[in-house]
Amino acid sequence: MPKNILFIMCDQLRADYLSCYGHPFINTRNIDKIADMGVLFNHAYCQAPLCGPSRASFYSGRYLASHGALANADPLKLGELSLGDYLSELKYRTVLVGKSEVRINQDALKRIHIENSLDMRKSFVQGGFEYFDRLEGIYTNQIVPDDLAYSDYLLSKGYEGKNPWENWANSAFDEHGKKVSGWQMRNSNLPSAVPEEHSETAYTTDRALEFLSAVGKEDQWCLHLSYIKPHWPYLVPSPYHSYYSKEHILPAVRNSVEKKNSHPVLKAFQDELYSQNFSRDEVRERVIPTYMGLIKQVDDHLGRILDKLKSMDLLDSTLIIFTSDHGDYLGDHWLGEKDLFHEPSVRIPMIVYDPDTRANNSRGSLNEEFVESVDILPTIVQFAGGQVCKQRVEGNSLLSFTRGIDTPDQIREYTLSQIDYSDRGPRVSLNIHPYDCRAHMIRNKEWKYILHEKFRPQLYNMKHDPEEFIDLGDSPEYASVRDEMHEKIFSWFRKRLIRTEMDYDSLFEMGVERDEKMGILIGHW
Repeated sequence: MPKNILFIMCDQLRADYLSCYGHPFINTRNIDKIADMGVLFNHAYCQAPLCGPSRASFYSGRYLASHGALANADPLKLGELSLGDYLSELKYRTVLVGKSEVRINQDALKRIHIENSLDMRKSFVQGGFEYFDRLEGIYTNQIVPDDLAYSDYLLSKGYEGKNPWENWANSAFDEHGKKVSGWQMRNSNLPSAVPEEHSETAYTTDRALEFLSAVGKEDQWCLHLSYIKPHWPYLVPSPYHSYYSKEHILPAVRNSVEKKNSHPVLKAFQDELYSQNFSRDEVRERVIPTYMGLIKQVDDHLGRILDKLKSMDLLDSTLIIFTSDHGDYLGDHWLGEKDLFHEPSVRIPMIVYDPDTRANNSRGSLNEEFVESVDILPTIVQFAGGQVCKQRVEGNSLLSFTRGIDTPDQIREYTLSQIDYSDRGPRVSLNIHPYDCRAHMIRNKEWKYILHEKFRPQLYNMKHDPEEFIDLGDSPEYASVRDEMHEKIFSWFRKRLIRTEMDYDSLFEMGVERDEKMGILIGHW
């Protein structure tokens, strides 16, 4: 029987906003079901708390320092291989439904003269995915494409206007019947103008079900089901807009000490409009219930997907991965959005259901080891029967955890994440060069250290200050800790896989013996 893959990703979903991760009010019973069938990783981290760079690491199995896509507008280099490239060699059909954040390197395509009609160009443009239905989730009037399938869908349902996403999916009606925009967070308590069955989450699920309905029993496929929610704009259809209220909001994780002599980069992000707004209780009480409703809606629709797999007798042969590209501050640490390295932003949910019988003993278990988004690609490739590319892939397969294989070399001492904020507001407010808008986080079980290009480092004691309130980055008594963590980052940088064009195993065949077999006699008398 073919082995299939369902790779589910949400956008901007915090790990602690799922019931299986401990949220007391959101009942994500279908995501919990995946956790009951598989392994829940409690210390999973993204490689960048920003959509595009994070997804580039998911899809390539490589860190930002290696693949070079540092911001949302950055394309992957043409030489980088992605999930679809690896799976195509294994005769898999790798399909995208939803968001990918893949960008096109048009200049590079022109240099190598790849014509628009060629399948090779299509693969480059789509990041190795077959676009069954791409829906990126942000379609203002200035950037909405003419060929957006979701626009055609809404128009076919009778919604009017040149941009039905903006006019309907991202709009609501206030108590006076006036249409208002989802861009204004004050409207987050209102139901979206489209009913639930026509919303982005429902549409994405419908399209995924269409794909599943058409696959044959002998087909090998990987479906990347990538929901754009609960990413902003924070607007959810009825009845989900009324599921939760301010009584269900967890207290903000913040302390006044964080605003006293705070780190320049932290302060710059705290001064951003979205952070100023999320620091107000009024805003949190308006937005967070909607954020929770968006999560609940995704979970309900995932129930439809699981039911479909069960009805097709595919659950016993389908690897299921559930994760998110990054988190969301929601007012914690006096911040909105993501971008920085506190746990609400950089820690992600990661759940792996491995249908193999060798994983039976791990079902329903909690794993406390450090795992990362770069681990997803080698997990999928190994499950599909392929060999992980040793000179490129920097993550580790998680199947050693699901199947109870003792691999001590895969136990991480620390986890790494990086950010480039050159396209964010703090670049201007700090008045620094785009190349200096970079920071690197290293976190072990005791310390979290953040290296900045133009500013002092940050340091948090994760054992005694798990809320990350006290920055020890300039405390003299912790200079030795900072030096140790800095050396760990420097060591990590030196080990990046940049020699990607040489086969890993062939490196061990190089040397004098090989040269002399070819008649190359260097230094002989």
